[in-house]
Amino acid sequence: MVRATERKGGRAALEHLLLQPASARQIAAIPEDRFLSTMTKCINQAGFSWKVIEQKWPEFEEAFFGFKLDTLCLLSDEQWEAYTQDRRVVRSWQKIKALKDNVAWCYEERCAREGIASLIADWPEDDFVGLLAYIKKHGARLGGNSGQRFLRYMGKDAFVLSKDVVTALQGTGLDLKPEPNSQREMKLIQAAFNQWREETGRPLVQLSQILAFSVGENLVGIA
Repeated sequence: MVRATERKGGRAALEHLLLQPASARQIAAIPEDRFLSTMTKCINQAGFSWKVIEQKWPEFEEAFFGFKLDTLCLLSDEQWEAYTQDRRVVRSWQKIKALKDNVAWCYEERCAREGIASLIADWPEDDFVGLLAYIKKHGARLGGNSGQRFLRYMGKDAFVLSKDVVTALQGTGLDLKPEPNSQREMKLIQAAFNQWREETGRPLVQLSQILAFSVGENLVGIA
């Protein structure tokens, strides 16, 4: 906290940068199409220019019918394959198929409970790694930072294991690889965040940002 405060020009400046997570009620009220849209954007940004994806996003929305679940559920295999020739989107079958698979997953969540919004809203913050494991298993291409950023953007109280955050965690003594992904590592990370959350009263998102702001280039970005 001290190092992040110094690097950001004081306590007030740091506090101004810190995000507030949405409440469970706010997350539960988000329409299904926004979850599909956001996860698809995160998936398409992976390994691609974020700026290009952002500029093209209105075309994505148009091409995929505003990500309306009931409409996308009706598309045939041939219609999904036709997107590989559609200049409005990234013409990668892997990314297109990820949306196709995530449409099926979101429909399953609707049938199994009140939907994906309810799933994410109700999942306890002290088991955030459990939620990450769940969306990686049941969703498509939502592992690693893509899944973490998706949940952050939807307002879930989330940490993002960026390079700077991992470096800061290693600096606290946690035995982690540069890109932690094992169950052992994720449990260590969750335990550390849970402890700091209890000690400081701060949400996961702010703890994650403070860690990121304490190391690396002194820039403001996803943390």
